[in-house]
Amino acid sequence: MSEEAGSMLVVYDDPSDQHSLSLGDTSSTEESQSLAPAETRLSLEPTNDDDIPYIGLRFPTHDSAYEFYSHFAKRCGFSIRRHRTEGKDGVGKGLTRRYFVCHRAGNTPAKSSTESKPQRNRKSSRCGCQAYMRISKTTEFGPPEWRVTGFANHHNHELLEPNQVRFLPAYRTISDADKNRILMFAKTGISVHQMMRLMELEKCVEPGYLPFTEKDVRNLLQSFRKLDPEEESLDLLRMCKNIKEKDPNFKFEYTLDANNRLENIAWSYASSIQLYDIFGDAVVFDTTHRLTAFDMPLGIWVGINNYGMPCFFGCVLLRDETVRSFSWAIKAFLGFMNGKAPQTILTDQNMCLKEALSAEMPITKHAFCIWMIVAKFPSWFNAVLGERYNEWKAEFYRLYNLESVDDFELGWREMVCSFGLHSNRHMLNLYSSRSLWALPYLRSHFLAGMTTTGQSKSINAFIQRFLSAQTRLAHFVEQFDLHNQVAVAVDFKDQTGEQQTMQQNLQNVCLKTGAPMESHAATVLTPFAFSKLQEQLVLAAHYASFSVEDGFLVRHHTKVEGGRKVYWSSQEGIISCSCHQFEFSGILCRHSLRVLSTGNCFQIPDTYLPIRWRRISVPSSKLLQHASSDHAERVKLFQNMVSSLITESAKSKERLDVATEQVSILLSRIREQPISLQCARDISTINRNL
Repeated sequence: MSEEAGSMLVVYDDPSDQHSLSLGDTSSTEESQSLAPAETRLSLEPTNDDDIPYIGLRFPTHDSAYEFYSHFAKRCGFSIRRHRTEGKDGVGKGLTRRYFVCHRAGNTPAKSSTESKPQRNRKSSRCGCQAYMRISKTTEFGPPEWRVTGFANHHNHELLEPNQVRFLPAYRTISDADKNRILMFAKTGISVHQMMRLMELEKCVEPGYLPFTEKDVRNLLQSFRKLDPEEESLDLLRMCKNIKEKDPNFKFEYTLDANNRLENIAWSYASSIQLYDIFGDAVVFDTTHRLTAFDMPLGIWVGINNYGMPCFFGCVLLRDETVRSFSWAIKAFLGFMNGKAPQTILTDQNMCLKEALSAEMPITKHAFCIWMIVAKFPSWFNAVLGERYNEWKAEFYRLYNLESVDDFELGWREMVCSFGLHSNRHMLNLYSSRSLWALPYLRSHFLAGMTTTGQSKSINAFIQRFLSAQTRLAHFVEQFDLHNQVAVAVDFKDQTGEQQTMQQNLQNVCLKTGAPMESHAATVLTPFAFSKLQEQLVLAAHYASFSVEDGFLVRHHTKVEGGRKVYWSSQEGIISCSCHQFEFSGILCRHSLRVLSTGNCFQIPDTYLPIRWRRISVPSSKLLQHASSDHAERVKLFQNMVSSLITESAKSKERLDVATEQVSILLSRIREQPISLQCARDISTINRNL
């Protein structure tokens, strides 16, 4: 503000209504952060005289007077609070006088310190500002009304600019509509920053100009977490029972403790069970998270589908992490999946879980999940190794990815000596459990590629998406339900258009070798699986194969020793390699592909193009029909698809432009479609319920 504006001083008072005003009283309904320096600044007068308080200005109620003064304060660069009242409703003349003061009026008294309770030494924004407006109740003109009898607009502090004043707590509000929107976003798992960006786009405001801040949104979400755990447990059970009523194929199990309180609960969806039937060969059971609001261990069963994307199989909330609790969780999961156990299961290094898996899934290969181990490395080794930490970590990854057990054992000994880790307890524990996490020991077991860095990050991000929005337990269950419905709809869309777009997709695939096997595989496998096979086909050209007594020896053309042993029976259609790449990932290795190519094989045998990696494998039409049998449910499903569309589109201007253009075209096409009488009734019913 200009110096000329700052020199204005406005003080009005009605001599017929003189009363003392002490601003030493520290009672307040609002508090502010100190946003301005302590120097004195006088008010800037609004240009419109009708907007300035003056002696004699009348209001029908004291609330309307407060609202008027609040608007005036916001334009001038401060906020107000209710300070004092005189008289009480229902006694004598009732409430007769009110004072509204600047938010920096008064002084905060010093808190008496106690040794048992630490004090928070936050700087107060109050500085004894004397700006105020006084109103008094009068009946001299007929019906009761309120009249301004005192006004001072002198401030002993800096007033805020328009782009600063909106950050004062008095002007930071979240409307009911915005609260509902925020909670809906929270259910989808998006971050608070993304919520703010989406709402800015929806309201067409510049970044940072919403009437609330990210901190306000976080406080709102936190308020929904401070709930009674017992009441939340009841809500969770009601939610599961409601889903069961709508979907008889929804599965859930729970136990109650001696006090009849919820102890453990597990659930899975019809779509998850059907996905597990095809992609449940390798499963991650992540038990490293807790629902912090209720301090309950959380277990999530996740796998990888044929497109390399994480898919949800089931979830469990436990009261504790004992062998008994984990055994109950595993039994419940097997019950959901009709008794079918996975070939391989990846978990954290939890000894109670390890014992429970040995008892409940004796045939399943149990392994430790590498990314859960690596996440602990900074706390284990950073201080010990110092500047050599990154060097050691690179060597660890090299050993982890080796093919030969002998090479691993030799490399481990050399690494321990090189970094002086002979007596480190974490290294000793890692080595003692190496058969459960090191790939040289696991390559004979199918892991669906979930040990790669890319897949581990994808699965972890998938899980974190749900954990980021812990609003309520029932909402937490609902998140997975909504995610599954959207995933089914997207998968259904992809597959119903598969036949029509197959030829176009093939034309877009970049064939790198020109081999008939490559062309054939491109028509069968998903893009994700084909890219993995194509890598091996390209590498196969760098290998030579030699016929030996019981098969073939395949080695790199630059090597004169070593190599891999490949057995191939063209009559039986069987091929296997000593590297165990196919057993490990479901993708043939370069050694086997080299032998097939040498033997003039133009197509990969069907056995080595497994169903789980093929383009069409999930009966999505049945899933979608089941999930969308009710019109209201289909509308709910579509609403969540639109929410996902908004989230993805808002990430860049280019995405937003494409989405706007395509949605405009789609909307025009939809409006051309006729509406039946029954549909009109359904829509009317839905609108009444929304």
